[in-house]
Amino acid sequence: MLKLWKWLCTVLILGLAVGLSGCALIADQENTNSQKTAVLTGFNEVAEYISKHGKLPDNFITKNEARKLGWEPQKGNLPEVAPGKSIGGDVFRNREGLLPKKNGRIWYEADINYKKGTRGSDRIVFSNDGLIYKTTDHYKTFTPM
Repeated sequence: MLKLWKWLCTVLILGLAVGLSGCALIADQENTNSQKTAVLTGFNEVAEYISKHGKLPDNFITKNEARKLGWEPQKGNLPEVAPGKSIGGDVFRNREGLLPKKNGRIWYEADINYKKGTRGSDRIVFSNDGLIYKTTDHYKTFTPM
């Protein structure tokens, strides 16, 4: 009888441990999912996200990804083919040399404040080594963030 009691207690404790760890995993997954669904579009919130994570938020897709979904820039149909998404993540070449240069530095661009229709002139440009700039005049001038 004592052996049976010990065995039942062991099974109960193991069951509780497994059940509680499963709850923690579900809570972590819910937190991760809520982070993925947040739509960040403003200068400060996107810059803050890039600073913390080294990449764009999940609501940004590259031009190629958007085209695969049926995006036609001249039609301004991004909200129809990719609801909640903005264009971002493509390489910015810095051809005019207005941004700081350094060997190995790669610049990326992202549309900011996009709502619908054709893309505006607001962009964040960020580098693979942590620099972040904004432009409100379609790459004519840049301001560090």
